[in-house]
Amino acid sequence: MLDKKLLDNLDHQDKDQFLSGLEEIIEHSYKLENEFKEMKSIIANVIDFIPNALWVFDEGGEIFIQNSEAQKITALITKINSNLPSSEVEFEGKIYLIKSTQAQNKLIISATDITEQKRAERLTSMGKIAVHLSHEIRNPIGAISLLTSTLMSRVQVQNKPIVLEIKRSIYRVERIIKSTLLFSKGVQINKESFPISKLQDEIEDAYEHYSMSKEIELTINFNEIEINADFDLLSIVMQNFLYNAIDAIEEDDNESGEITFIYQNNTIIVKDSGKAIEDESILYEPFKTTKLKGSGLGLALSLEIIKAHDGKIELLDGEKGFKIWLGNSKF
Repeated sequence: MLDKKLLDNLDHQDKDQFLSGLEEIIEHSYKLENEFKEMKSIIANVIDFIPNALWVFDEGGEIFIQNSEAQKITALITKINSNLPSSEVEFEGKIYLIKSTQAQNKLIISATDITEQKRAERLTSMGKIAVHLSHEIRNPIGAISLLTSTLMSRVQVQNKPIVLEIKRSIYRVERIIKSTLLFSKGVQINKESFPISKLQDEIEDAYEHYSMSKEIELTINFNEIEINADFDLLSIVMQNFLYNAIDAIEEDDNESGEITFIYQNNTIIVKDSGKAIEDESILYEPFKTTKLKGSGLGLALSLEIIKAHDGKIELLDGEKGFKIWLGNSKF
């Protein structure tokens, strides 16, 4: 508080100077306050710009500041051990890397979503195991296949259906091995010109080699239009979609089913009357499947092959099936 006696003793000129200096101080104070508010707003925007969730807690454990990412997962706080400088926490199907530190009297905690990183690490590990097993299985399966072919020519007629079923099972194992090795090495396409109808023979041959317990009607409507693509890889894609459709019908309650392949406008449409897709989110995720049969590699590998052709795969609207756009495969 200003001393009134001191002010009374000042002459007129000194009072004017004093008031002028006081006004400057007040004006400077307002300027500092505005700069502080502006800086606080910038800091808040910077914190909100951070892609990770960030909390700052005061001495009482109350949230002092948090960004928008932190507000989305506020319940995660209850699972965090702030005594650990670094930890991993699983929350609502995701994995978060938690880091905490002290700054003066404030506790700062950040949470980074590392779900995809963990998924990639898991897939790499699973892929290595799958490749190792595929190599180990390939030789004995090849021997069994050769012996089965020999047995087919010598076995009694009434036992031939049993040997045929063995051959179909071996074919399925060989297909899984081939898909696993191809997926692990990466897709390299070698384009050539061929009529799209050439794929019909591959689909029909795969249909004959596949074991099924229900009556399934297969319809293929391909024309003679020439396309420029990798025939061998597209054959694998067609086989994968055929087998997925058969498996879906096998798991359905109906005693029979239908599968249709149609080519139109550089797009292959595959439809089936089988069981509905249970979880669309894992359709193309390797080693994950909701089917009773399958390794979970079929659609994942098919997507890689179609992407290599600059194409894409989409679910049909209102119908059970897929739309496979072949990219720039036309001349």
